Amino acid sequence: MTTVIGVDVGGTFTDLVLHDAATGEIRVAKQPTTPAAPERGVLAAVDAAVPRDLLARCRHFAHGTTVGLNALLERRGATVGLITTAGFRDVLEIRRGDRDDPYDLSWTPPPPLVPRRLRLEVAERVAADGSVVRNLEPEDVRRAAETFAAEGVDAVAVVLVNSYANPGHEARVAELLRRAGFAGPVSLSHEVSGEYREYERTCTTVVDAFVRHRMGPYLHNLDRELRARGFAGELLVTRSGGGALALTEAAARPFETILSGPVAGAAATARLAASLGHSLGLGTAVAADVGGTSFDTALIEDGRLPLLYQGEVVGLPLQSPWVDVRSVGAGGGSVAYADAGGLLRVGPRSAGADPGPACYGRGGTEPTVTDAALHLGMIPRGRISGGIELSADEAARALAPLAAPTGIDGVDAVAMGVVRIAAAHMAQAVRGVTVERGVDPRGAAVVAFGGAGPVFGCLLADELDVDTVVVPPNAGNFSAVGLVQTDVVRSAARTMVRPLDDAALPAVDDVARSLFERLARPGAVREVDLDLRHRGQEHTLTIPVRLGEDDLTAVSARFSEAYHRAFGHTLPDPLEIVTVRATSRVVLDDERPLVPAPSAGEGEDEAGTTRLWSFRRGAWTDAPVVRREDLTGVAEGPLLVVEPTATAYVDAGFAVEAHESGCLLITRKDRP
Repeated sequence: MTTVIGVDVGGTFTDLVLHDAATGEIRVAKQPTTPAAPERGVLAAVDAAVPRDLLARCRHFAHGTTVGLNALLERRGATVGLITTAGFRDVLEIRRGDRDDPYDLSWTPPPPLVPRRLRLEVAERVAADGSVVRNLEPEDVRRAAETFAAEGVDAVAVVLVNSYANPGHEARVAELLRRAGFAGPVSLSHEVSGEYREYERTCTTVVDAFVRHRMGPYLHNLDRELRARGFAGELLVTRSGGGALALTEAAARPFETILSGPVAGAAATARLAASLGHSLGLGTAVAADVGGTSFDTALIEDGRLPLLYQGEVVGLPLQSPWVDVRSVGAGGGSVAYADAGGLLRVGPRSAGADPGPACYGRGGTEPTVTDAALHLGMIPRGRISGGIELSADEAARALAPLAAPTGIDGVDAVAMGVVRIAAAHMAQAVRGVTVERGVDPRGAAVVAFGGAGPVFGCLLADELDVDTVVVPPNAGNFSAVGLVQTDVVRSAARTMVRPLDDAALPAVDDVARSLFERLARPGAVREVDLDLRHRGQEHTLTIPVRLGEDDLTAVSARFSEAYHRAFGHTLPDPLEIVTVRATSRVVLDDERPLVPAPSAGEGEDEAGTTRLWSFRRGAWTDAPVVRREDLTGVAEGPLLVVEPTATAYVDAGFAVEAHESGCLLITRKDRP
């Protein structure tokens, strides 16, 4: 067993979990995020919870970050130049024929990350089978380098047509750029993606070049500061598709980390479901991560992450493994307001970490979900993680101005409305990952985590008609728990459109071998998947394949089963392969605890009673406040269960008990 630290940077808080292999101890910390310099919040969490001698024993430091995502959201990245095949200069603006909002007649796509003057063409052409139709013209590359130098370009994306089939010309362009004196990062599309579809591959490569300018320095600065504090292990960065990359790989392929933050919580839920699914009723689980800025949710079936192979951020498609996590602006810091028609609205704008909700007493004046929950007694008054003292007076003062414009009678009713609306937003996001996939959420269990997740567990259960809510130990830091449990994962893909026939599997084996040569790491487990479709169709399903064991019949049967599950029928049409996918996985520690034990010894003064609002009863009530480690037997709501990083609100009609795993089980006793 190894000592591992996991740190997840959220929009409001930075969470840390440490598992000490020598003692089995679990340490947790929660510090306000520092948006202007995220590494400061990370280091503050380390300094608050990890002594230098313990940091020196740490083998791995797993980090989930939003730096790449923020660079895209803020459009603050490198000045990127694009070199592409003659005739494909405007592919970023032509896009696809669809649009994000089909009912908005005024909708316009986001502007491309590379302006037209920096999108330059070179004479060359490679056919889809990899044959060279026209040789590369070196002079065009030299002229492009001169233009980039004059325009102050920081990074160059090279995307030549069909380079996934033959990367020779792209490699030659990179060589010519270096000879011409360009010293910045160069992103080559065949190294970034290796898949066909020119618009998606071009966009992915440009995003890689764009965020590398911020991601690389950030990671290296964090690594330097950690080593100055005595850290001597390996810094890992989580991927959008689950697992983690080593520092050098993450800096070289930053596009793979764009959604690394929300994925960690889903991964922790999947591991919980895989290990304790039977005893906790988690055959189908819904991850419900309520943070300070957003609500993130994912559907976990049979302990498996819902993995896609193309995602989208701010209207930009990315060809990268991608855990299907849906996010909405309905977190604790989401701002409540009255719209032009006098209706009460919540989010998506957030008060963030600075200044944060009004009740934090850090200068915030706008009413938020946290202010409403505190006013209703769903969060106990007093000090919370990160050293923040909550002020009920400031919360009420911020909520009061919403009464007049909305016509709502009093602060209490405003707070109830804010919480109800936030819960409805969360429930709608859950329906997006369940009902839209043909899964009935009533048969699932909600795994509630994040700083505010357990506060909304019962409300979500009522919104979705779910009977069971599971609150994992250290729920407020559960995404960081997912980082502690991570594996090192690398992946690569190559488009290979051909019929699935007797000669196909040997060809797949050859392609997979070449991909694994790029992914080599000692002790890695190799996994191969195929994108398959019926001939004549456009879209594919991804099917796992055991090379050397599966024959043509087994692969076809597996596809037919997946096709029937997705579409309700099967077709007799022949199959064809579209893409070969290779994944290399190194399990860092099989013996690492699946669910860390909850921290004890903090918050001795938190137990007692409090006045809280019961949504089920529609009335104020005096309810007990129970420390998590003191919970014995079955306790019926309304009550609060408190721990250092989160609070579980148990409404009337629900009962809570401690499971032997350390989880809290909240079960419905009657319906409203």
